[in-house]
Amino acid sequence: MESAYLYMTVAMSGLLGIALVSSTLLRGWREWLAFKRHEIEAHTPRPDGGSPSTHSRIEIADLKERIRKLEAIAAGVEL
Repeated sequence: MESAYLYMTVAMSGLLGIALVSSTLLRGWREWLAFKRHEIEAHTPRPDGGSPSTHSRIEIADLKERIRKLEAIAAGVEL
């Protein structure tokens, strides 16, 4: 009968140990994810609302040219 109590005590201690380790690992994982999220946000350039970059200007000019061509086609004008 005493061996049954011993086995139950060992099993419960093992289960408690596994739960404690799992909880600690889960908390560490969440903290690591939060750290990485913060690290990524720190390196992301913030839009300043200032002058657009050269690439953006080229894209806008290209879109305007396409619109002009489409309007000319719609009006029947030969380019």
